[in-house]
Amino acid sequence: MKAYFYYWGPLLFKIKVEKKELTQIKKLYTRSKDKLVRFKLAGNIKHEYKVDHVQIQKILEPYLEVFKNTYYQWYNAPLPNIDATEAWVNYMKPGEYNPPHIHSNCDLSSVLFISIPEKLKKENKKWHDSKSGGPGSISFNTAFTGNFYNAGVEQFPEEGDFWMFPYSLIHFVAPFKSKCERISVAANFDVR
Repeated sequence: MKAYFYYWGPLLFKIKVEKKELTQIKKLYTRSKDKLVRFKLAGNIKHEYKVDHVQIQKILEPYLEVFKNTYYQWYNAPLPNIDATEAWVNYMKPGEYNPPHIHSNCDLSSVLFISIPEKLKKENKKWHDSKSGGPGSISFNTAFTGNFYNAGVEQFPEEGDFWMFPYSLIHFVAPFKSKCERISVAANFDVR
């Protein structure tokens, strides 16, 4: 498995989740009104629903082990067990977005991109502003800026991209215009 991390401030970890696990995760979520959680989340996204975090943990366990190894390389310290505390699916539509925010009541946060429609890929490819990642991109930023300082990472996600990061890392997702729906699953973890 290939894993990536960026040399700046906090550990920002990315790994590609295989189709087998993506298929298993797709079976965990539905648009059930009794699982609606958008009222407690930061995003301007209408359809966000609770997902079984215990099952997410089981499916992602091999990737979490790679994260723990990367954590050790980054901080030169072992990471005890990490346990998912909550998870939810985001069905993002045109004009919706997640503003700059952090997560609370957890130690680590994550996002897994399940579905990136072709229309959105084409819209992002046409984007020419070098100051942002473009429509549908995800951005991570520290609160610090200055000359010769990498304060952020912006990237247009691909299907299977799984990011993990400290809960306090500011992150946001840019809106898009294409008439399509992008699906991602977010999860929070505690260190035990």
